[in-house]
Amino acid sequence: MPDVVSVPDPDTSLERFLEATKDARLDSYKALLRIPSISGIPAHAADCRAAAEFVAADLRTAGMEHVEVSETGGHPVVYADWLHATGKPTVLVYCHYDVQPADPVDLWDSPPFVPVVKEGLMLARGSSDCKCHVSMHARAIEALIKTRGSLPVNLRVVIEGEEEASSVHLDGWLAANRDRLKADFAVISDTSFFEGNLPAITVALRGLVYFQLDVTGSDVDLHSGVYGGAVDNPANALCQIVAALKGPDGRVSVPGFYDDVAPLTALDKQAFASLPFDEEAYTESLGVPALFGEPGFTTLERLGARPTLDVDGIWGGFEGEGPKTIIPAHAHAKISCRLVANQDSERIFQLVADYIAKVAPKTVRYTIQRLGDGNPSLTAIDNPATQAAARAIEATFGAAPLYIREGGSVPVCASFESILGLTTVLLGFAPADGRFHAPNEWMWMSNYETGIRAIARYWDEVSKLSTR
Repeated sequence: MPDVVSVPDPDTSLERFLEATKDARLDSYKALLRIPSISGIPAHAADCRAAAEFVAADLRTAGMEHVEVSETGGHPVVYADWLHATGKPTVLVYCHYDVQPADPVDLWDSPPFVPVVKEGLMLARGSSDCKCHVSMHARAIEALIKTRGSLPVNLRVVIEGEEEASSVHLDGWLAANRDRLKADFAVISDTSFFEGNLPAITVALRGLVYFQLDVTGSDVDLHSGVYGGAVDNPANALCQIVAALKGPDGRVSVPGFYDDVAPLTALDKQAFASLPFDEEAYTESLGVPALFGEPGFTTLERLGARPTLDVDGIWGGFEGEGPKTIIPAHAHAKISCRLVANQDSERIFQLVADYIAKVAPKTVRYTIQRLGDGNPSLTAIDNPATQAAARAIEATFGAAPLYIREGGSVPVCASFESILGLTTVLLGFAPADGRFHAPNEWMWMSNYETGIRAIARYWDEVSKLSTR
């Protein structure tokens, strides 16, 4: 069971409403999870639109106004607002309704889009990343409006449909809708608690550069006996390029890659060291023989404050059963870089591309397809809106939150800062080990239920803050 204690909400009318609507809430959550809104696969475009329509209808039911399924050039964004709290702060709330592919499906204990509650866990793709937060925000809004007739703050809600596909159309949509997205700050709900299900607030997110490297030789596969020794092998050449990008100690070899990384201060190192972390148990939980990474940093420091470069997929040549003696015509790799505060995705991509041009053999041709990026983000712990979140979490979960840096990426965080000029608070309730992007993704139902109370409490806390 989760290592937190849920504290009853003193707002008895709110608690009575939530208790009375518990079954309907679960049904709605499951209905959203049944939609296979996989944004990265074109065949699921209709499913993504169905998810957007479902979310829009849900927000209308909750009491939001000006609800719109807004076109982006890709999967739609759902927008809604409620702006009747005169003199109170306005907050822009963000979640995403899209999910990752469910492959490999045969490793799931139950079908990925058939949600099942088992031993307090909701099992389904998107259960923790991030449809739980979409549902939780709608239910908190509904509970407040139905019990009080109003919200304590002004809310604008943006639910995206391409977060798992690098948010390729979101920046353009944000820029085009800048005027109606004005707010005092933004809340992004797409993060998790700390290991052991300890309440936590994420204060930093890594950015991302993602690209595909395609290496080609001849126009067709060649007989390895007839041509071997006369032409270069694209698969070998690809391996040569990939090996040059990173040293055996885990440090990226691209010149200039680390130039803009802010060094960890003594206070930063102290914050990392204070986090409860069992490295042996962490290693065992991953099923790996040992951990690996850039020397000179702890595991948590590498996860939250150091950039990386990794091959996410590699393929080429014959992969069928039995032998086929060929020199493949082409070979491919998908490569991602995780970035940290002060690094710029455009600069990093150019540095990597320039280095590939230097190390690539002249005996083959190559192209680079850029598949998405996002800049990193860092939020001050002492930000009043962050501290309001800390009070809400402690009041509902019974423990003061830890402050953590997340190794993953949420591109919209940097976009809100650069395009809309908004600081962000990362308010998420997913389990740290919820198998995001993997088979058997899950969500603690206790986090889901208590998180709804925490969100409602948060809006009360925010209502006490001054507007900018």
